[in-house]
Amino acid sequence: MSWFEALILGLLQGLTEYLPVSSSGHLAIGSALFGIEGEENLPFTITVHVATVFSTLVILWKEISWIFKGLFKFQMNDETRYAFNILISMIPVGIVGVFFKDQVEAIFGSGLTIVGCMLLLTAALLAFAYYAKPRPKEKISLLDAFIIGLAQACAVMPGLSRSGSTIATGLLLGNKKESLAQFSFLMVIPPILGEALLDVIKMIGGENFAGDIPTSSLIVGFLAAFVSGCLACKWMINIVKKGKLIYFAIYCVIAAIFCLVYAHFA
Repeated sequence: MSWFEALILGLLQGLTEYLPVSSSGHLAIGSALFGIEGEENLPFTITVHVATVFSTLVILWKEISWIFKGLFKFQMNDETRYAFNILISMIPVGIVGVFFKDQVEAIFGSGLTIVGCMLLLTAALLAFAYYAKPRPKEKISLLDAFIIGLAQACAVMPGLSRSGSTIATGLLLGNKKESLAQFSFLMVIPPILGEALLDVIKMIGGENFAGDIPTSSLIVGFLAAFVSGCLACKWMINIVKKGKLIYFAIYCVIAAIFCLVYAHFA
């Protein structure tokens, strides 16, 4: 992987991580166009995902510090309840990560057909959430957090948007748009940082984590994903508040058609 390919793929990851169009799907598309194999792309994928988590920490630092300040009061308050919701939302993806990690990794690099199908599913979710009018709720409950966490666990599939799945699920449950984007972005931080920690342990253990990818390409990809992630995170919060997710559903359909055509005729 050259530094230019890393730059393009890093920008793709950062811009699409927070938009409901599947960053993993776009990374798969970019990797296919550049001729990068799935196994080679996996360490790069992890690197740029960590970069976008750091962009979340930067953009939502005020909200994160609010949670920690409340936790250190050692009493049940709004901040503690919010932290419990995030903890509950992590259970499904934690189960997938512990028991099905190898199976999930095998899916990546399996071609664009599955990416196209999952993009169509993302489009359906976004469209359904856009037109559905559930009874609104004041706060995200523990049960809602768990169901949204199930959506996040399903979104490990390349092409099924994590932010699209979690936000659409939250909207269908009746949660307010104003709080959903923030919760969706915060709930992904612990799982991805935990995955990154495990990979660091692998590197310390002597495994060749980066494979044939040059360190310079990993750095370029990380920086590109971080900068574009900061921009996309702020943008997506405003988009969710305005509720214009139907346009992303249309985009996902177009991207899905490209994937399916490319997979069968390229």
